[in-house]
Amino acid sequence: MHCPFCAADDTKVIDSRLVAEGDQIRRRRECLSCSERFTTYEVAELVMPRMIKQDGSREPFDENKLRAGFLRALEKRPVSVERIEAVINQIKNALRATGEREVKSLVVGELVMEHLKQLDQVAYVRFASVYRSFQDLSEFRDELERLEAEPSAS
Repeated sequence: MHCPFCAADDTKVIDSRLVAEGDQIRRRRECLSCSERFTTYEVAELVMPRMIKQDGSREPFDENKLRAGFLRALEKRPVSVERIEAVINQIKNALRATGEREVKSLVVGELVMEHLKQLDQVAYVRFASVYRSFQDLSEFRDELERLEAEPSAS
């Protein structure tokens, strides 16, 4: 770590503590050249995989797109923002846990549908109708029948 005062390379850690619910480490450091003290914060950099779109193009994972999809499907539904954020974090963790550098966007879509089915079945059908491009009423009916047939359906 370079000293911010004299730019020397040699610094020593005097104290380390976990902060931000254990997501960061706060370190007090002292420069071995000028003896000035300063604080640094370390955060693990967790890289999200790139998305492979259906047309074969690739783009970075966009958490805002994921959130927008959930919010659109859950519009005017009785689901708290906290639950939505928790599900978004679960999906991000699942994507990181794959260990892959690239993931097909279909995987993300299926994860979203899986979580929406548990959160709110109306939102699930809304999302599924767009995601799977329902063309007529019979496709809605088929999806509703599948949903009703599942043992976890409430």
